[in-house]
Amino acid sequence: MGKEIERKYLVTDNQYRIQSCVTYIQQGYLISQKERVVRVRIKGDKGYVTIKGENIGATRSEYEYAIPVVDAKEIIENLCEKPIIEKNRYIYKAEDGHVWEIDEFLGDNQGLVVAEIELSDEREEFTLPKWIGEDVTYDARYYNSNLIENPYKNWNK
Repeated sequence: MGKEIERKYLVTDNQYRIQSCVTYIQQGYLISQKERVVRVRIKGDKGYVTIKGENIGATRSEYEYAIPVVDAKEIIENLCEKPIIEKNRYIYKAEDGHVWEIDEFLGDNQGLVVAEIELSDEREEFTLPKWIGEDVTYDARYYNSNLIENPYKNWNK
């Protein structure tokens, strides 16, 4: 069974950019319900379909498969809920060996910057980089699938 254990944090500044590489991502949702999510993503020049289950703590089932990028483009354009999520993803390799994914959202979610770390166990210890802020792991507003109906631009800041 595929499993994702992920913690999510707000970011306080852009120092992560110094040691990171960046990739542009577009993703759309065929299904975006609490119990299940089906996402199609274009990451760089590759396409993916991902199926995720409901969160239990910081853990949920996840299955991801490569698909032709041409198919991913057609699915996103013609079948996915709108708006499409667009973001620049920075990959930051921390000194403790963990990898952080920092998403700078674009479009209706411009201004939102979220860092995620995937773990092998919910109790796994890791060091927070200096640019990490509030833990939003359990705040559903920050799920990418929820940013379609309630984009960051509409939040009371």
